[in-house]
Amino acid sequence: MLRRAALVALLIGSVLAWGTAFSLAQAGEGSKLVVYVYESFVAWGPAKFIKTEFEKRNPGVEVEFVATGPSRAMLARLINELITGGTPADIFMGEINDVPRLKKFGFLVPLSEQEIPNLKTVSKELLLDPDMTLIPYEHGFITLVYDSDKLKPEELPTTFAELTKSQYQKKLIIQNPLTSSVGHAFLFWTIYNYGDPGYLDYWRQLLPTILTIQPGWSAAYKLFTKGEAPMVVSFSTDACFDARYKPLLLNNQGYRTIFGAGIVKSTDNPRLSRAFLDFLLSAEVQEKLPDTEVMFPANSQAKLPEKWQTCAVIPPSPVMLSLDLVAENDDRWLDEWARLVVRGR
Repeated sequence: MLRRAALVALLIGSVLAWGTAFSLAQAGEGSKLVVYVYESFVAWGPAKFIKTEFEKRNPGVEVEFVATGPSRAMLARLINELITGGTPADIFMGEINDVPRLKKFGFLVPLSEQEIPNLKTVSKELLLDPDMTLIPYEHGFITLVYDSDKLKPEELPTTFAELTKSQYQKKLIIQNPLTSSVGHAFLFWTIYNYGDPGYLDYWRQLLPTILTIQPGWSAAYKLFTKGEAPMVVSFSTDACFDARYKPLLLNNQGYRTIFGAGIVKSTDNPRLSRAFLDFLLSAEVQEKLPDTEVMFPANSQAKLPEKWQTCAVIPPSPVMLSLDLVAENDDRWLDEWARLVVRGR
């Protein structure tokens, strides 16, 4: 009887395995899902957990996260590959301000709640892309962050104007907006406050305050935690990672940032890609984000860690440029910024 039961179990397992392989073949899909994402999602974030759990739910499937740089560098890689012949990427994960550029090329697939059921859990205020090409999975607020062991509250700047004072010379680390979504958002934050072209005059005044411009958040934050400078552009939730590093809300503001994931049109794995995005929005994954990404989950039903009641700061005045304004001006703003920084005037 035991041998018969074992044989039956073996046959059932074989049928199930064959059924999974058959469904993939019927869908014309491969067994590897390639996800382009920013480097910190793999180095600091929940990538390992997502890979393990998604592969467990989809036998025979391998998830490969490709993270060779910060968010906007990965975007540039994706665009370059698609223009020059093709990309292995099935999914792209980036920041909401990338949507206008992605739409310009038409590289992502419009999605819906019917295809991604967990989309219904996402707060409506995060759904800024009406075509749902980049589905929000986390959000937060860009602020300055300071080292409380090096700067006392009374020594801090409270406005953008104060940040340019000589006492803060070489005390700020920032990210390059050409390659970093965090740097991109910080540039937009200055444009929000000083307008166009007024932001250029502001940056001329700000340059002496900047110690270094790093390609991405990870590199900038590592220098900051090593004590190279007492201030860095980062997130209002950083104190949840380490209470020593506290948010600094210039002009009592923070710049809203939303990260999303979308399916590349050229994918050979549309069904698996949709399943991946739905899993990304599940409470199981979303509740990992505060402790790994140190960001707010997009799923409104996901529970936050208890400590977030006190350590996570929501700016009194969150700000954000409209995506229409970004679409119209982003390339010019980045070009003007780059020329200013290179020339120093």
